[in-house]
Amino acid sequence: MVTAREIMTGGAECIGAQETVLAAAKKMTELGVGALPICGTDDKLKGMLTDRDIVVKVLGAGKDPAQVKAGDLAQGEAVTIGADDDAQEILRTMSDHKVRRLPVIDGHRLVGIVAQANVARALPDPQVGDLLQALSTD
Repeated sequence: MVTAREIMTGGAECIGAQETVLAAAKKMTELGVGALPICGTDDKLKGMLTDRDIVVKVLGAGKDPAQVKAGDLAQGEAVTIGADDDAQEILRTMSDHKVRRLPVIDGHRLVGIVAQANVARALPDPQVGDLLQALSTD
């Protein structure tokens, strides 16, 4: 069975919890991504910041992205997957938590991201269809 390490996109870059949302948006643009892990000063994962979070929780709320800290948007404990967890665990975690991106952790270190697209490329169609249905329903 395929593991998270085998299908993830490696080299994930964090945005610091104390960095601004504006800096995060610029980093997303430079990297061509729609989400960044939020890391604390202890290098531990604090959450994920998405482009949608920026639009809805900052711009749509009339806040200044140059003043709001990325860490202010981290909610609860980050949903992650272990680097050696198998595809069934990836599918279960994405479905249960209704997330399209999972930070991949090896020990306590962020090593990559498994996105819905990674899963779609790596797994048989019926499993991908089940995941898409789970993520699309409330």
